[in-house]
Amino acid sequence: MGFLEDFQASVESLPSMLHRNYSLMRELDKSLQGVQLENEQRCQQEIEDIKHGLESGSITYDPAKLKFSEEAIEEQKHCVRIADEKVALATQTYDLVDAHIQQLDQFLRKLEEIRQEKEAAAAVAAGTVAAASAAVATPAASAGVSTADATPKTGRAGERGRGGRKKAKVPTEPPPPAIDLELPVDPNEPTYCFCNQVSYGEMVACDNPNCKIEWYHIGCVGVKELPKGKWYCPSCVGFQKKRKGK
Repeated sequence: MGFLEDFQASVESLPSMLHRNYSLMRELDKSLQGVQLENEQRCQQEIEDIKHGLESGSITYDPAKLKFSEEAIEEQKHCVRIADEKVALATQTYDLVDAHIQQLDQFLRKLEEIRQEKEAAAAVAAGTVAAASAAVATPAASAGVSTADATPKTGRAGERGRGGRKKAKVPTEPPPPAIDLELPVDPNEPTYCFCNQVSYGEMVACDNPNCKIEWYHIGCVGVKELPKGKWYCPSCVGFQKKRKGK
């Protein structure tokens, strides 16, 4: 944010520059008043001298000769020069303040752009965190869990391919804690097991292709560890025994 440092340095120097210009304007004003006073006194004295000369007859009336001296005229020109210098200094001061006002407008626009960029970044970050939270809450996002867990019941059998189903086990490492963003619960998320709850933790699949529930939480079916080979849920065990009896 180099523009911020430049703007601050420029603003900090503004009071001293204005003080300098105002001081110069006061000095010019005092000088102008002094020259004007001297010029008025000189002109007044010359007018008196002309009157006395006309009255005494020492000078004759000649409009071409009845004029102020070169000194008085020069003083008047000097007053004009001082006044012009004051106007130039006032214009310079005005331009200086106006330039800082324009610079301030640019600075405020830049701050607004930065604010909008931060808000956009925060919105993107919030969306990322929400997606991560949803992924933590869904076993399908964990490595090693069958993608069938994340699909509706109507399509799970076709995706797993009944003949090649595997028991699923989530990683032994505990998942990172979910960030509470007060996200609404998805009413369409599928449920499993006897408890009719969403998938979580370790789950085991029944190898009966006609099992109505298919996936169970190992805690709900009393399994301490994932079974090796084929496994049938309590509801399908009797069905398998009847088939073998035939």
